[in-house]
Parts: sequence; structure tokens; C-alpha cells
Amino acid sequence: MEKDGHGLEFVMTAHVRDQRFIDLMSMIAYYHCGGHQLDLEHSMPIGEPWMPGSTCDHLLISLPHLHGPDLEHCPLPEGHARILWTLPVTAAEIEFRRHQGHEALEQLFDEAGIIPTDPFRTSVV
Repeated sequence: MEKDGHGLEFVMTAHVRDQRFIDLMSMIAYYHCGGHQLDLEHSMPIGEPWMPGSTCDHLLISLPHLHGPDLEHCPLPEGHARILWTLPVTAAEIEFRRHQGHEALEQLFDEAGIIPTDPFRTSVV
């Protein structure tokens, strides 16, 4: 959804190539354009694990930490796109974030040293 030449793009990082990730990105775009307008620190349920056997069944919209700060802003001739990261997380992590805040959850991720592309990582809460 573009407004006055500015828009959001979403990136997902995975451990393998899989059609599942294309489907998830389509789901994110549909959810975002369908009235939920995702932004930094928002989340969305995906209704099932992001990969079979994973406990991560939500996506957290975050800064693209894994890719470095230069990825976040993409200048365009008529405006710019802000690129945000869709990080697979657990329902327990989303619940923690609701009560303790986004920064507190991000700090737990840092302290635990999660590997964001590991579909079988354990919840940090």
C-alpha cells in the first residue's frame, strides 16, 4: 500500500528455499492490504506453524536486524520504501510482548541468542 510515494515492504529470511515462504509473503501482503495495515512492532497470526514441526505460529514485524540497518530504507525516484522484517515467533512470545512491550521481547531474543531462521528454536518465554 503506497501513500504519497511511500510504502512498506516486508522481508522474510528462511533456512531453505520453499514455496511455503512465498505463500507466507502473499499472506502478509493480503493481511496488510486487507485493512490490518501492518507496521513496526505489529504482529499477525498465521494460523499454523511457519514450518511443519515449528512452534512459531505468528509473525512479528521488526526492524531488519539480521540484514543490518541499511536494508530498512530504500529510496525510490518518487518517494521511498521502508523494509521491515517478518520474524516467526511463538504465541507465548506475542503474549509476553503484549504485557512487557516490544523492546522487552527483543531483549529476550538478544539474550537468548536466537537463530531467527531456525524453525525449531525454542520460545524465549
